[in-house]
Order: sequence, then structure tokens, then C-alpha cells
Amino acid sequence: MDFYLLAFMLIILSGSVLVYIYYLKEKKEELDSIRRGFCPKCKHADIELTDQRSGGCSGPQMLTFECLSCGYSNSFAVDSSDSCCGSGGCK
Repeated sequence: MDFYLLAFMLIILSGSVLVYIYYLKEKKEELDSIRRGFCPKCKHADIELTDQRSGGCSGPQMLTFECLSCGYSNSFAVDSSDSCCGSGGCK
């Protein structure tokens, strides 16, 4: 009985990890499309940055993009390490 429970838990855990990896892959593809200037949903060039938040020099920035054509909206956490100037603080 314990073997079946362990096997079930391993199947659930591995399935959850695979679904999360697939989700991250899709988010990366959407961000790549946005960086090229196109909406990932309707493929029009009407995507714009609507909100940008940061926790300071270190840590990620939260970027929110919205498409003016189809209403697509999504937020992404991107690394903001290029906005720091070492130990002296923010630029």
C-alpha cells in the first residue's frame, strides 16, 4: 500500500514540475516576442510598456505590457542587474 502512495506522489510531483517548465517556456517565448516589438497573441506591433516597478538596485523589475489592438496584458519579472553600478548604489 505504501509503495502505491509513493508512486502516486512521484507521478504528481513530476507532472507538476513538467507543467511548470512548460509554463516558463511559454512565458519566455511571449517575452521574446514582446522584445521584438510584437504582441504574442495577435502579432501586431501595438504592444507597449504600461507599468514598470523595481525594488531597488538589486532584484527583479516587474514589467507590465499591454496590446492596444487585442487587449493582451501580461507581467514579467526581469533581472535588473544592468542598472546597478557596483557597491556605490543605483545609477
